[in-house]
Amino acid sequence: MTGPRTSAIVIGASAGALDALSVILPRLPADFPHPLMIVVHVPPDKRSVLADLFGKKSRISAVEAEDKEPIKPGTAYFAPPDYHLLVEADMTLALTNEEPVLFSRPSIDVLFESAADVFGTALTAIILTGANQDGSQGSKAVAAAGGNVIVQDPEEAFASAMPEAAIKACPGARVMSLDAIADHLRSIV
Repeated sequence: MTGPRTSAIVIGASAGALDALSVILPRLPADFPHPLMIVVHVPPDKRSVLADLFGKKSRISAVEAEDKEPIKPGTAYFAPPDYHLLVEADMTLALTNEEPVLFSRPSIDVLFESAADVFGTALTAIILTGANQDGSQGSKAVAAAGGNVIVQDPEEAFASAMPEAAIKACPGARVMSLDAIADHLRSIV
């Protein structure tokens, strides 16, 4: 028996995110059939270069998410600085500037919880390196909706606090190395 089919992937990362994502995103094939929505904690007063950087080093498309943008497969959508990124029921993205969650805007929890509501069992959530607890409650919401939760092995994370908090909140999460996460994502094509 196979697990639920993945139709979307959400990723959250903070301190050490650039290196962690550099192991995963460039290894995805050009015909990767799932959208990826990504929250990285970036300073609110700085322009994010993540979409430009990963657009150049990856075979999939990488863009900064825009409000009301339809979600397309094979695209990595990065939350812009100082905006929460949410998934809407009509398969579009939404940006809000509501209060920060755990001092973070964008918040991983906000993205994961909204995506869990929309995709349910067809969602894979990935928590990477980070120095706070953002993403732990969102991971719990993904698991409660029947989705798949993967956490970077805290032993290899640049900052272990975020993966450790996610594992504590979601004990059924699969703990994997970055290489194993990249291989897993390629296998769900």
